[in-house]
Amino acid sequence: MTPSKDIPDSISSGIAVAKRQHPELTDLFHDITTYISTLTGSTQTNGHGPPSKKRKLEDEASTADTYDSIADVSFSIPQRKKLKLEMGRNRETGAIRGTSAATGETEFGIRYSDVDCCVCLPVPEKAQPQYSFCVLPTSGDDQLLFSVPGTKIRPEAVHSDQLVDEEHSYKDFVITMLSKRMKKTKVIEPNAKDFSSTIAQAHRKGEKAVHVKAFRGSKDGFLFFLPTGIIFAFKKPLLFYPFHSIASISYTSVLQRTFNLNLNVYSTPPSTAAHNASSNTDTHEIEFSMIDQADFAGIDAYIKRRNLQDASMAEQRRAQRYNVNGTNNTNGGGGGEAEGEEGGELQKAQREADEMEDEDEEKDENFDPGSEGESEGSGSGSDEGDGVDADADGNLMETELGSEAEDVKLNSSTGIQRSAKASAYGPKPICMAYLTNAEKKRLAEQRTVKAADRNAKT
Repeated sequence: MTPSKDIPDSISSGIAVAKRQHPELTDLFHDITTYISTLTGSTQTNGHGPPSKKRKLEDEASTADTYDSIADVSFSIPQRKKLKLEMGRNRETGAIRGTSAATGETEFGIRYSDVDCCVCLPVPEKAQPQYSFCVLPTSGDDQLLFSVPGTKIRPEAVHSDQLVDEEHSYKDFVITMLSKRMKKTKVIEPNAKDFSSTIAQAHRKGEKAVHVKAFRGSKDGFLFFLPTGIIFAFKKPLLFYPFHSIASISYTSVLQRTFNLNLNVYSTPPSTAAHNASSNTDTHEIEFSMIDQADFAGIDAYIKRRNLQDASMAEQRRAQRYNVNGTNNTNGGGGGEAEGEEGGELQKAQREADEMEDEDEEKDENFDPGSEGESEGSGSGSDEGDGVDADADGNLMETELGSEAEDVKLNSSTGIQRSAKASAYGPKPICMAYLTNAEKKRLAEQRTVKAADRNAKT
């Protein structure tokens, strides 16, 4: 007897050698190989580990199930390649799978019974319409993402036992096949009545966009607001949040051009929308950033229509962002009144800044440009005098110069005059900021005269 074909060659050759050396053990080896084949269900290819999903789908296909197919379909998840899309006709054992056109081998797939959600999305930023189908499993990460053109069906590319209307598009054909065969869900599509972007599409003008650009960390993608939830596509992994899994939604980092959308989702989502949310208190936050401010109103209207809780102004979020709204009152009864009277730290700092500004303005109003010179004193100003009264004469030029040596007296009727007495401390610096243009001009003329006198003496 020969060993089972499911036993690896290395083990089979060893068994053959042992049988030649010990013929009496032939029946025992046969019983062992038969038992192993029974345990694995003839699905293992190497005798180690559980059977692969590819083999599972191939075994299900051997149960006389038939498939409708489309050739040359572009898959992006779990692998980026062109394969033949096959959709089983049996609801119980059928599957959505990608197979190689050359070898006929199944590369990957998901059984209908394992599909939790299937979404058809228009592919953004494409000149020609394309549609991507996101197939999400109930558990695990065996997601499928494949795209079909928005054009009419070519009969030679489609194989089906049903009558195929050539006026239908590839998208319509796939939706029809999947919706009537998947057990738990139908194909979901975005609706412009639920949400449409205000930003015009450069590639397809006149067509409303049902998506917004966003980032999840450093990964860019698109947010779609569906009738049943919110999905982020088209990078791996696809993220879908049905309404019953969202505890609340909030906006952060709201700037002039962009804002962030934060979804507070249950760590263990309820299995149905009617599930009591109070039993799922553990949540975590998912942030989508850099959303265009032009779509804020549309997203906010969508959230309100779906009765999703807006937690943007929650106390916890305010404390997290500013950390200045707390009160120092440790007594439980008077906290609210104390906060109302004194305000938070932010308000206190603002009041102090206002008071300092008022003091500075008051000092500026009472500033006397000549007071500094008087306090320093020249020793001769009060005794000898020069006819300059700073309080009586509002001329700031005279106030600046005082009774110093080579003092300049500006008078509207006489022009420029010079005093004869010199100060022991030398000329006093003139503050040009307080002079008018006319005074500056006169001062320049006076300095020219002085320079000419000095040159004449030398």
